[in-house]
Amino acid sequence: MVLSPSHRRILLSNPEFDGKELRFIHEAFELGHIATMGSFITEFEARLEERVGGGSIIALNSGTSAIHLALLLLGVGKEDEVICQTLTFAASANPIVYLGAQPIFVDSEKETWNICPNLLEETILDRISRGKLPKAIITVNLFGMPAKMTELMEVANRYGIPVLEDAAESLGSRINKQYCGTFGDIGIYSFNGNKVITTGGGGAIITSNVKWSKKARHLATQAKDNYPHYEHSSIGYNYKMNNLAAGIGLAQLDCLDVLIRKRRNNFNTYKAELGNLPGISFLSEPDGYFSNRWLTTIMVDEAESGYGKEALRLALEDNNIESRPVWKPMHLQPIYSSAPYYGGHTAGQIFERGLCLPSSSTLTKEEVDRVIGCFHKQYEKVYR
Repeated sequence: MVLSPSHRRILLSNPEFDGKELRFIHEAFELGHIATMGSFITEFEARLEERVGGGSIIALNSGTSAIHLALLLLGVGKEDEVICQTLTFAASANPIVYLGAQPIFVDSEKETWNICPNLLEETILDRISRGKLPKAIITVNLFGMPAKMTELMEVANRYGIPVLEDAAESLGSRINKQYCGTFGDIGIYSFNGNKVITTGGGGAIITSNVKWSKKARHLATQAKDNYPHYEHSSIGYNYKMNNLAAGIGLAQLDCLDVLIRKRRNNFNTYKAELGNLPGISFLSEPDGYFSNRWLTTIMVDEAESGYGKEALRLALEDNNIESRPVWKPMHLQPIYSSAPYYGGHTAGQIFERGLCLPSSSTLTKEEVDRVIGCFHKQYEKVYR
């Protein structure tokens, strides 16, 4: 049965393709270059370097792989401590544990929802007082909103701790003219199927450190030494991006600005139509900040709106519309319940009230109107 547009499911974040991707895929098949060797990989890396500036790009098979490799490059190992933003997806934190290190979670600030610079410094000082200087800091640009990277880097540099900037959700976002991913000592991107641009599954490391860049390429290709036979003097990983994925990425990069503009238009429409409803608030950009608005998020104040975010989520679901609570903080997750945590309740409150709305660049006006209509119906139930 074919559903009418008024009943068809609206997903949270769909990829958008314009057909150019097929040209690259066909060419890769014709040449037989579908694995982790091929010209599309180097071209994708070069084009992405040109787009964001700030260092060398190493294309990988996922953002999670990129974080794992980045931590290895920073020398993280067994029993080290790594500070990590608590309000994030698990993939930001899990690679810390892969390496036998201990995550130390830090609360958010309210302006960007990202790691709080003041709490970061308090955390560092407390860990030092306990005899342990953290090995690295992972910051995250949540939902495309840049963290307070200038202030965070000042704190990190004061104590000589390298920063891994998790820009998985923030490709194309920037502070003034500097792009996300280039503020930290090393950065990562994700090109998962739900991101602003996709390679199907993929990620990348970006760094201006030549030594790290060379080592990342070596480790990502099973750490094969330069011999005609397979010789390995260190443990490596099968983390390189394949040529098919890179071809898709090349086509997607051509459309990056258009795709960001569409997602920002979604945000602006939602804010214009819903921003005046009681208890609904949107996250604004600080001065000089530009967010790709990967996902439009709202806060629902039940005391003002008359209903909570879960009631709204279920109302949307009843209308075949996908929405999702914002990330549950890592320090509240069962797997990390015993990990050290610094801060108050900011991240927890954002989780309790925060909801992600459908944000695909493919959204039609009719679909956006369907989402907005659900809000107004919910308010009619409460206030009639």
